[in-house]
Amino acid sequence: MRIKTNQKTASRQSIPSTLARTSVLLAAMLLGGCVNLAPHYQQPAAPVAGNWTQTVDGKNLVGAQGSTVNADDIGWRSFFIDERLREVIALALQNNRDLRVAALNIEKARAQYRITDADRYPAVSATGTGTASRTPAALSTSGNATTSRQYSATLGVSAYELDFFGRLKNLSDAALETYKYQVETRRSTHISLVAEVATAWLTLASDRELLQLAQDTFTSLNRTYELGKRTHEIGTASGVDLASQEASMESARADVGRYTSLVAQDTNALNLLVGATLESRLLPDRLPDTASTLLGTPAALPSEVLLRRPDVLAAEHTLIGAHADIGAARAAFFPSISLTASGGTASRSLGGLFNAGSGSWSFSPSINLPIFNAGSNRASLDAAKITRDIDVATYEKTIQTAFEEVANALAERSTLDQRLDAQQKVTAANERSYRLSDARYRNGIDSYLSALVSQRSLYSAQQTLISLRLTEQSNRITLYKVLGGGWNE
Repeated sequence: MRIKTNQKTASRQSIPSTLARTSVLLAAMLLGGCVNLAPHYQQPAAPVAGNWTQTVDGKNLVGAQGSTVNADDIGWRSFFIDERLREVIALALQNNRDLRVAALNIEKARAQYRITDADRYPAVSATGTGTASRTPAALSTSGNATTSRQYSATLGVSAYELDFFGRLKNLSDAALETYKYQVETRRSTHISLVAEVATAWLTLASDRELLQLAQDTFTSLNRTYELGKRTHEIGTASGVDLASQEASMESARADVGRYTSLVAQDTNALNLLVGATLESRLLPDRLPDTASTLLGTPAALPSEVLLRRPDVLAAEHTLIGAHADIGAARAAFFPSISLTASGGTASRSLGGLFNAGSGSWSFSPSINLPIFNAGSNRASLDAAKITRDIDVATYEKTIQTAFEEVANALAERSTLDQRLDAQQKVTAANERSYRLSDARYRNGIDSYLSALVSQRSLYSAQQTLISLRLTEQSNRITLYKVLGGGWNE
């Protein structure tokens, strides 16, 4: 701060003495923080069941198996097996804009915290000034024109608040919790991106396999239809059989068009997630048998597992920050003391600026005692407390949502093996039925309608099996994600 000095200084202090006094004053300022009025933070109890057990019609769906390895300890490179998928995920982590924004939000929150925390410390500035003025003879008391000069060099602080009641400390703590919230949000975005990219990649693989199935089915039905037209022309096949053949062929052709469109949309969605156009070598032709490992049911209690999830940690940082905001609001009821001080040297001539006896200092404390503000401080405290209660509810809801996501993934996992085994047997049975029906038709034992029904059933069973295999692969990824995996590389 610039301190104006009189032309004639009354100080008889030496410069070392002045600077020493200023140093002592600054040290006293740094000891200002004494009391923290923020309420003591206690982590709320997790409002979920004590285990993963889920019973439906007397059958326990979840909790039969246990895993001692936590999902968040397994890096995504170890979890995913397919090398092409690993490369696609790596590209997404490098180029995805949502993840980039999340990282920038961390840097922004860090800078904001540094700004807020800086208010806890005095801002020291050095100032040097020099002035010269001439008084004409007509205005001079001596009757002669005079010229006066003044030079000063000062070191001081301006309006530094002594944080006796922890207002600045709590504001700094709240800003720090916001920064930690952004860190956990980026982790959550990272995990979600890994899961979304993997699911999109598998969806593309599934639709490509369904497209190939539709094309093969259309080719087969088209050959049958062409043969049926010839047999109908010579009178050995009925018009009903020919119309049924044509209907099945056109239905398969419609599926070819539908899956062609889905494959294009899947590719576009995957490119958007990755943030770049993928090379064709990285795109799957069909759904792999295994793209990722299978996690076991976590052996730990839900609260121990869920509290490590980044979205839960982010909600907790928000809650801790709300406690700090209450402390800052409470401090507004108490007096605030600010100090403005400087010490330096002043002289009429530049050469005498650092001579003995040229020391100068200024000390201006001020105190602000709130008396009446129409309930503004009380309303601010009430708002801070209500915000804290909202954050508690949000934190608890985040845990409940996390528990539901894990429980649902485990419930689906518990029946997938059974469903896959059953669907594979259904597909195999339909394939045998179609072969027998087609043989009977070609040998003239049955009409083509019986073979056509069997072929349609086989086609539908094959589509269902591909979709179910996608569900099984996606469930592995979902379970990995909801248990907090996907962050470590």
